[in-house]
Amino acid sequence: MLDSSPLLEFSHTHCVAICAFLVPANLLSTLQTIVYVGLKRPVGQIWQAVGLASLFALLMVLHVLTWFVVGVVMLPTFVLLVLGSVCLSTNLWAALHPQSMRRLLHYLGCKLKALWAFTASGATLS
Repeated sequence: MLDSSPLLEFSHTHCVAICAFLVPANLLSTLQTIVYVGLKRPVGQIWQAVGLASLFALLMVLHVLTWFVVGVVMLPTFVLLVLGSVCLSTNLWAALHPQSMRRLLHYLGCKLKALWAFTASGATLS
């Protein structure tokens, strides 16, 4: 049977370093996936980005779960769990249904362009 105690010990000993790497890695790699979908990159490139980003997200979730195993239930563990879960689900969305993500990005781009034109015209909301 596999002894997981060295892995748990490593995760707890180097928690700050692991999180300092995984948080930006999750955010940047998921952003790269979204950008690839928005730019209509080839499916192979999207899948590579999804694979890397999903690996980082899965590592984050597993790291947080090691803290739950020993009973550490604090706000940072929940925040990191949500971050990893949102990044993982976003990447799965990009992999499984990129057309709907592309439509959402197009819609948001149109709204942002309209807002930019509204503010550039000097109009006020009040």
